[in-house]
Amino acid sequence: MKKYLLILIIFIIFLLRIGYLNFYLGESYTYKLLEKTNNYVYGESAPRGRILDTNGKVLVDNLGIKTVFYTKLKGIDTKKELEIATNLAQIINIDISEASLKKYWLLKNNNGQDLISDEEWHLYDLRKLSSADILKMKYERITLEMLNSLTDLDKKSATIYELMNKGYSYAKKVIIKGLSDEEYTKIIDSNLEGITIELTWERIYNYGDTLKDIFGTVGSIPEERKDEYLEKGYSLNDTVGLSYLELYYEDYLKGEKDLYEVNNDNTLKLIKEGYQGQDLVLSIDIDVQLELERILKENIIAGKKRANTDYFSEAYSIVGNPQTGAIIAMSGQKLIGDLNNPLFKNVNTNLINTSYTVGSVVKMATISTGYKYGIIDIGSTVTDGCIKLYQVPIKCSYKSLGRVNDLTAISRSSNYYQFNIAIGLTGYKYHYNMKLPTTENDFAKMRGIFKEYGLGNLTGIDLPNEVTGIIGENTSSDLLLNLSIGQYDTYTPIELFQYVNTVASLGEKRKPQLMAKIIGESEINNSYNIVSEVPLDLKYKERLREAMHLATTSGTARSYINSKYNPAGKTGTSETFIDTNNDGIMDTKTTSINFVGYAPYDNPEYSIIVIAPNIYVSRDYNYSKVYITRYISRDITNFLFEK
Repeated sequence: MKKYLLILIIFIIFLLRIGYLNFYLGESYTYKLLEKTNNYVYGESAPRGRILDTNGKVLVDNLGIKTVFYTKLKGIDTKKELEIATNLAQIINIDISEASLKKYWLLKNNNGQDLISDEEWHLYDLRKLSSADILKMKYERITLEMLNSLTDLDKKSATIYELMNKGYSYAKKVIIKGLSDEEYTKIIDSNLEGITIELTWERIYNYGDTLKDIFGTVGSIPEERKDEYLEKGYSLNDTVGLSYLELYYEDYLKGEKDLYEVNNDNTLKLIKEGYQGQDLVLSIDIDVQLELERILKENIIAGKKRANTDYFSEAYSIVGNPQTGAIIAMSGQKLIGDLNNPLFKNVNTNLINTSYTVGSVVKMATISTGYKYGIIDIGSTVTDGCIKLYQVPIKCSYKSLGRVNDLTAISRSSNYYQFNIAIGLTGYKYHYNMKLPTTENDFAKMRGIFKEYGLGNLTGIDLPNEVTGIIGENTSSDLLLNLSIGQYDTYTPIELFQYVNTVASLGEKRKPQLMAKIIGESEINNSYNIVSEVPLDLKYKERLREAMHLATTSGTARSYINSKYNPAGKTGTSETFIDTNNDGIMDTKTTSINFVGYAPYDNPEYSIIVIAPNIYVSRDYNYSKVYITRYISRDITNFLFEK
């Protein structure tokens, strides 16, 4: 009985396995069998998913182009390929490749055997000349007169033949794109072996160059990543995302290609229908994006017209939702023409891969360091002044500010207050001309708090190639003080964006994100999860927001955002140096200006950062100050709240 029961169980398992293979894996195995036993080709490319803005406006779309392909079929030799090339050349117009003519001439003239002397062939037999030597001599001896003997049809045929044999022998070759309807009909009627016509898809950008560098590029699989893509099931001639959003969201944007069986008469039978990739919906609002670009350009031109702006040419801004980290608009604009012909270049990628000295905008993080380590508390006051350390030049605020506390140290931008926090980290209390021993641990404490806000580490934005700013390697009392006011380490604009969002959301740090959702068979929505939280009591986080609010109502950031929007913000001015003659030496001192802010301060809807590097040259005499960060911030926030 047990024996029969065991047989029955085995039989049931066998049936279940057969059913599983048939119903669940049957299609997969069918295509694998086709690959082994049939001539088949894939469609060249499926349309990629579109890229849309948050309101559904299409930013990046696909354009179908009639494209001629050649696939080498079994039994086709060189003679047959030359015949196919000649027949095709009689139908299409194609730009002639001069490089292909010599090779074609050899094929049509006994492979150039007569170009090599009997003595040279003898040397070849003796292995004193190699095959490469013989081929080189043949090419060198083909004269212009010989090439001129080729007809226009020969030259077109030569170009087509070259394209038919370019790259991997088993891969499909693109012969020409953009067929006319007449050419399309003639090729179909000609029924040329190995020749197929398919729609290929190319990216079109409905808003020109706007954000084009952030969208990224598509193209052929890079040689160094060939194995990786093959393991994922790609073909070597597939189009893939090569950079930025196209690369980051490749798995979603890619489409599935049609699969065809090649019939005996070289016609194609559709075996498996492909489909378009999934759509990527961004948090970008294209109307805000275009307005931000306009405002940046307008203010760069206005700023450049002011005196002392010799090395000023670019500005950056990011606008977003501080409660989620969603990016609404982001732009970097660089003036590349003169003021008579002001041309601009998009340098949006600098927002994530270039860092700047940002100055006093970091002071909320410095105050947080003071709170964290018990150096100050809410309401702690000092009389603003200057710091003089042993063998270190005197350091002051931009002017004497009188009595300041933790609120007014931010709103009025006291350097002295921050310097005392830095000194307190070392365990010492300031006195005039003191020697201040510093350790790596002192720097690590301050940088640790900065990183909690997003300054000094990767933000995790959904773009490849993000970098962190430069973290200073040296330690000294002077540098510790500089770090506390944003004059030592450098930070990227996207780090500043994460930083101000973290302050605005009471210490909740989130990744800056461009993806809002992905639409395909199912919808994937961005959850905007909290990455970490600043390790401070809520009362301190609320105090920082109050200080930034004070800065925009009666402090250094007054009028950067219209007061009716109940704003909060912080300005920053930083001393920077540039290399003006490309000799590797930073020879000229400049000043950069920056701003971070959001509104409303107690219920944030929008956040903004603005950076204007090298806005003016720092000199000993009075200079013309250019505050374009104020105008940029004010103009774009007016647009946001009134649109």
